[in-house]
Amino acid sequence: MDNDRIFSFLTQELAAKRSAILVTVISVTGSSMRDPGAHMAVAQDGRFTGSLSGGCIENAVVAEALQCLEQGEAKIVRFGQGSPYIDIKLPCGGGLDIHFQPLRDNDFAAQCLNAVQSRAPFSMRLSTGEAVPEFVDHWQPNGFDAQSDQHVIGHWPPPRLMLIGHGAAMLRLANLAQAIDVGVITATPQTDLHDQFLAMDIDGRYLNAVDDVEAILSDRWTAIVSLFHDHDWEVHLLAAALAKPHFYIGAMGGRTAQLKRMEMLQDQGISSDVIKTIRAPIGLFHSARDPDTLAISTLAEIVKFYQNTDFSSDYG
Repeated sequence: MDNDRIFSFLTQELAAKRSAILVTVISVTGSSMRDPGAHMAVAQDGRFTGSLSGGCIENAVVAEALQCLEQGEAKIVRFGQGSPYIDIKLPCGGGLDIHFQPLRDNDFAAQCLNAVQSRAPFSMRLSTGEAVPEFVDHWQPNGFDAQSDQHVIGHWPPPRLMLIGHGAAMLRLANLAQAIDVGVITATPQTDLHDQFLAMDIDGRYLNAVDDVEAILSDRWTAIVSLFHDHDWEVHLLAAALAKPHFYIGAMGGRTAQLKRMEMLQDQGISSDVIKTIRAPIGLFHSARDPDTLAISTLAEIVKFYQNTDFSSDYG
């Protein structure tokens, strides 16, 4: 979820005519905090953004990146298990193969940043030596292409929240999502809450009526969450949300509220099988009652769903 920050950093450095290095985990042995595809960005003066461990190897990664920049060629270095860095151990006991790519012009980084910000799947092909990285405008699975001698890294758009509703839980969930760089869109009939979202630089939409379904914006990587206490407000909005692409849809309230919700949606002509895809009660721990705990519980469930969703099945 930090690709926006990483590729923004690279683009800004290169636009200022300063060199930079893209650092990428290309394979993992055993346990690791980060999976293949995780990135860091390192500037020529040693500043960096992103992380590849819990702080175990970042200093060594920066040193390797600066050496790579001086040599002017891409390379792969092993850290952890089986690494020549015998004094650097990963507490998890695993090993990482890390690719270092010097960047001297802005084309590649700008293409990646544009894909991230436009929420488009993309991939990159990384080689060693003097070869330049290749941007691919669609998703490809991670792996090594022996024919081209390139490591392939594919990226899906990050998770995003589409929040509809009112009340403190909606505000807390939006705050928490922003804190971990998860994008947020809101739609509420509550004027003061709408104003708060705009002040937070959130894409906030004001709901003028219960059937103001145009306010819902979603794609395959969006989680839609209904946080209405008044179920008359949510029936048309949820009916529209169910028809849009998403990876998660949930609604606040217990089992009694869900039964009422199901009846109202069935009256709208929606099948029971589709209605059953709504997560209710929402959250990993359903006893949550206060807004802060509900927000943590819900966001944790959404991130878990995102990580467990096989988006590649949509592109087979």
